[in-house]
Amino acid sequence: MFGIKYRYIFILLLAAYSFLNILFTEGDKLFGFVLNPFLFFGILLCIVFLIWEGNRVLSTFAMKWQFRKFHPLFVLFGLSLINVLFIAFLVTLGFEIFKGASINEVLTFKLALGFAFRVNLFLHSINAIVFFVNQYKNAQLETERLKKQNAEARFEALRNQINPHFLFNSFNVLSSLVHKDADTSSRFIEQLSNVYRYLLYNQENKVVRLWEELTFIESYIFLLKMRFKENLNIVNTIDEKHKSKYIAPATMQLLIENAIKHNIVSRAEPLTIKLRSNNDYLIVENNVQLKPVKEPSTQLGLKNIRERYDYLCGKDALIVQSNGNFIVKVPLIEIE
Repeated sequence: MFGIKYRYIFILLLAAYSFLNILFTEGDKLFGFVLNPFLFFGILLCIVFLIWEGNRVLSTFAMKWQFRKFHPLFVLFGLSLINVLFIAFLVTLGFEIFKGASINEVLTFKLALGFAFRVNLFLHSINAIVFFVNQYKNAQLETERLKKQNAEARFEALRNQINPHFLFNSFNVLSSLVHKDADTSSRFIEQLSNVYRYLLYNQENKVVRLWEELTFIESYIFLLKMRFKENLNIVNTIDEKHKSKYIAPATMQLLIENAIKHNIVSRAEPLTIKLRSNNDYLIVENNVQLKPVKEPSTQLGLKNIRERYDYLCGKDALIVQSNGNFIVKVPLIEIE
């Protein structure tokens, strides 16, 4: 606090306040004798100035020095008391030089010391408040920074994670196609390349246009349909006007993968996944038909998506389960 840019204005205001306060409570005899008002104000201004500037110099020392057992604020206050004694001594010496034997040195020293001590205590109280408020703000900023870094790192790991089951199943499908249908297997390889090219190229991107994600999703859906055929229905009714907005890369792929991972996909119980949008959200919805034996799960997918969007735009991904449907609403991000 003592090193603030406009400290001289505060010094002047504090001196003026002290001057007016003393005039209304004790008159102009603070030091036991009458003083010219301008001289009186000048002395008070000098005292406040010396206390403030002395603390500014001492604070640099107190904050930099490593005191293991004592808080720097206590150290600074202790050192400031020496400064207060020195200032009271200077004031008394000045009066003794100019007033001579007409003053009571002991009384003058006590009065000067009392005033200087009160000003010093007031300034240190304000300084302590400012110090702890700044500490609190810094702690909040650091917590937020670490939270964002953690969300970024966790989502980065999630985004770079290639589901081994998806890759294994894709190769199985490809293996069965190679000997049966060369054209379809060639297209399958092309779409598989598109999927991994997209994931590779967008590793460093925080957001992509929704239409870019949809182009990638078309390739991803092609691979899924080759495996599940009519057992999986993916219905895309996303409004054209929303496709220029942004989402985090691979969001839709993760949500579709999550639906397939936890639900039965069979001829008897086909899984339907609906992709749609409104003004603020991309919506991915599927009918719930949970597998009797759950696949191993890290429980990080949806959580990381929620943290990611909280980091990107301050909005949460909404998860709703009602009437046998599982719905995830992901914020659509607008960038000026």
